[in-house]
Amino acid sequence: MAQGQPTKVKKKKKSVLKRAAQARQRAEVNRINRTRVRTMMRRFRTALTAGDPTAAGNLLQPTMSAIDQAITKGVLHENTGNRYKSRLTLAYNAVKAKATK
Repeated sequence: MAQGQPTKVKKKKKSVLKRAAQARQRAEVNRINRTRVRTMMRRFRTALTAGDPTAAGNLLQPTMSAIDQAITKGVLHENTGNRYKSRLTLAYNAVKAKATK
């Protein structure tokens, strides 16, 4: 199903309507969680590209927490979340090392 498209209901059976409503609610929650993670990662990457280790350090923990929450809620696969965390940490460490030189 395309993103943002409502669940189509062919039958008017009560259980079908209920399932469609539940699917819409779950899709909305997943969208919110996915957006939160992407926004946090975008802010963190912006701080990294600016070369500001202090701002990036302040955003590191909330970003990791948002990724962990997305993994817990099933929005991200565990390996995907861990890969994101690893790459962001490596980038942060590189900026931090560059700033201390």
